Amino acid sequence: MLIVKRMRFPIEVILVGRSWRMDETYIKVKGVWKYLYRAVDRDGKTIDFLLTAKRDKAAAKRFFDKAMQANGVPEKVTMDKNGANKAAIDEINASKQIPMVVRQVKYLNNIVEQDVFC
Repeated sequence: MLIVKRMRFPIEVILVGRSWRMDETYIKVKGVWKYLYRAVDRDGKTIDFLLTAKRDKAAAKRFFDKAMQANGVPEKVTMDKNGANKAAIDEINASKQIPMVVRQVKYLNNIVEQDVFC
């Protein structure tokens, strides 16, 4: 016999755009410097974030996997020219039939850059 438990409160679903802007920044948390990975859609809605000690391919891949698991695969991703981020996307694209378009243009990422400092 299968018992299904009903949730007391409905889950709020936030629809995000298919075009993401991604950036990472260095912040101090309780006296220790950490990297904050963050992605927003073109309307500025936060898609996901990850706080990590390292800024490498493994951390970037962990961030993208987490974001895509919760929000689906984006059509395109705009990011800065960090090689670790590009390597992580290339690894993810290798297993996809329809790869994500990657744009590495410094000035297209202003939505994320400006919001971090507010």
